Amino acid sequence: MNVVVEQIPRHDGVALQEYSSLIHVIAAAARDPAVDIDKMERLWEMHEKMLSRAAEDAFNAAMNKAQSEMGRVSADAANQQTRSVYATYGQLDKAVRPIYSRNGFSISFNEGEGAPEGHARILAYVSHSAGHTRTYKLDMPNDGKGAKGGDVMTKTHATGSAHTYGRRYLLKDIFNIAIGENDDDGNGGDDNGRGAVGEDADPLEVWAGRAALAASLDELGLVSKGGAKHFKGAGNVDAYKLFAKAVMDRGAALRAAGAAR
Repeated sequence: MNVVVEQIPRHDGVALQEYSSLIHVIAAAARDPAVDIDKMERLWEMHEKMLSRAAEDAFNAAMNKAQSEMGRVSADAANQQTRSVYATYGQLDKAVRPIYSRNGFSISFNEGEGAPEGHARILAYVSHSAGHTRTYKLDMPNDGKGAKGGDVMTKTHATGSAHTYGRRYLLKDIFNIAIGENDDDGNGGDDNGRGAVGEDADPLEVWAGRAALAASLDELGLVSKGGAKHFKGAGNVDAYKLFAKAVMDRGAALRAAGAAR
């Protein structure tokens, strides 16, 4: 009987010594005609458990390394309803896929069973090259209801939206990704009363996001003054030009909306 074993995906001395000892026992048992099938099955079960444990250890070590290489991801979109900026799935994927792939990970998504009524259960399968796969899940609303309880989209649209949001949230959670947004909850003290620019935030991203979220021309005027003061004080002419364009674009949108009423 030939015994074929997989290479254990760990490299510490204790693990290799334990694995080597077990392989010798299995090989000796396979050559011994007195060893019954039940004992061989128990030995192979021990072998499989050891491989599984080693693969999980390799997964955890690679996850630690991948997260240590991932920095804050810049927001690239604004939500007018929640008045917040966020990173789209495409933005997250562009930033982290090269890192997690380099560390042996792959990710696939699916919809699972058991979600509460009015929700879709989004599953993320995170597999590592050592052989371990971990499943993450998130239940997302797919009833098509808006914040006030009214129907705002079809069931098909709502399900697609649940998948889009679910993938984005899961990707953030799996790798513990921070988004480069101002996160002081409005407790800072800039000129328009909506929070100071965080030390680790991208000022252009924050100010352009505020311009895009301005609900009126008066509010946009306050944002414009605050942003101009910030960028001119920092001497960042290029960033100021981009910010000014964001202000002009939002102003045009607000005026068009007012004229349509």
